[in-house]
Amino acid sequence: MSENDSLFDNRIFTTPLASRMRPETLEDFAGQKHLLDHGKVLRNMIDQDNVQSMIFWGPPGVGKTTLAKIIAKCTKSTFINFSAVTSGIKEIRDVMNKAEQNRSQGEKTILFIDEIHRFNKSQQDAFLPYVERGSITLIGATTENPSFEVNSALLSRCKVFVLKPLSNEDIVSLLKRALTAPQGFMDKHVSIPDDLLKLIAGYANGDARTALNTLEMAVLNGIQKDDSVEVTKDIIIQCLSKKALLYDKNGEEHYNLISALHKSMRNSDADAAVYWLARMLEAGEDPLYIARRVVRFASEDVGMADSRALEVAIAAYQACQFLGYPECNVHLTHAVVFCSLAPKSNALELAYNSAKDDAMNMLDEPVPLQIRNAETSLMKDLGYGDGYIYAHDTKEKLSAMQCLPDSLKDKKYYNPTEQGVEIRVKQRKDAIDAWKKKKREEMNQK
Repeated sequence: MSENDSLFDNRIFTTPLASRMRPETLEDFAGQKHLLDHGKVLRNMIDQDNVQSMIFWGPPGVGKTTLAKIIAKCTKSTFINFSAVTSGIKEIRDVMNKAEQNRSQGEKTILFIDEIHRFNKSQQDAFLPYVERGSITLIGATTENPSFEVNSALLSRCKVFVLKPLSNEDIVSLLKRALTAPQGFMDKHVSIPDDLLKLIAGYANGDARTALNTLEMAVLNGIQKDDSVEVTKDIIIQCLSKKALLYDKNGEEHYNLISALHKSMRNSDADAAVYWLARMLEAGEDPLYIARRVVRFASEDVGMADSRALEVAIAAYQACQFLGYPECNVHLTHAVVFCSLAPKSNALELAYNSAKDDAMNMLDEPVPLQIRNAETSLMKDLGYGDGYIYAHDTKEKLSAMQCLPDSLKDKKYYNPTEQGVEIRVKQRKDAIDAWKKKKREEMNQK
């Protein structure tokens, strides 16, 4: 090899490997078999050249843009790539005018909008008349749940296709193809064991772009020997930065993960709860948000079965305020594990919901006179406070005085369980209820 030669032609590498390996046909497209296998709806639409407006929803690096370009090529349509990040109303109008001209000449236009969720309502509304007239076939790509981020009017005119993260097998296959393809590393021999390709695939978390970028970095930093390059595990480890966890604090995944945490704690699965906690924290979730949800859980799902859960949860919330992340991660773990392993009772939640139903759906019942305050002489004359019994003046520190309205006088909202220490609460409440019932019966017999 001469002094002026390098192992690779530098001109090749002015374009990233992920772009060079972008497939141009459905046969080369990796993954998404649930959409693109023969007989599937999307595949039929493409094969029959009957493509309708659609939204591709999926995580980064699964081929949303690539698939849109392949569709445009297969259907012989003019392809316009439009970015929601850099374009406004003026650009939208310019593109729409171009699409109208194409339609007048019998040409179809596929307008691909990357990150369509970044458009505001007025920008999204601007596409509606052109979609309805058939001037454009709109293909939007989003990492966000379109039911949250795309206007309902526009969404109703589009078919939503969900693109899944690539499997590790799909990514390994893609990496192997990149090692031998002319547009990949040409005819140079790259030595990299399969276990390292699997390591890259696992790190990529279903993202083909991340996997190819990592492979390219590893190969370019590999050990060069004549016309070959060796990639070692040490090189791969150096190229793997912290994995970017799939998460969006304002979108669906935010709600999915907090739901997973809550339901794992409810199911007394401490291991799963700690995992979902780590997923949220390491992806950048606000620790105080998690702490607030744990505080809610402490009363909603543990309640009187172990009232210490609320104390621990509030202490964890305060620790998050004092220390911040990452120091507070162990305090949140403390609270999550405590709540997971604590006995469970939703009696407080059921009590409030039952009372709320009566409060909202029944007539506004007057407060019984005996528990009203006589703030004025008129109120006293009207009987406010008559019959009130100060519980502390009694031997039992109890009275049989009725505190609920007449229509609800026998209603039971709080029904303690026999979980944890709530069994003692149940015994106490049952004893109080029985004593009051007996006293009232005695009063009625007089």
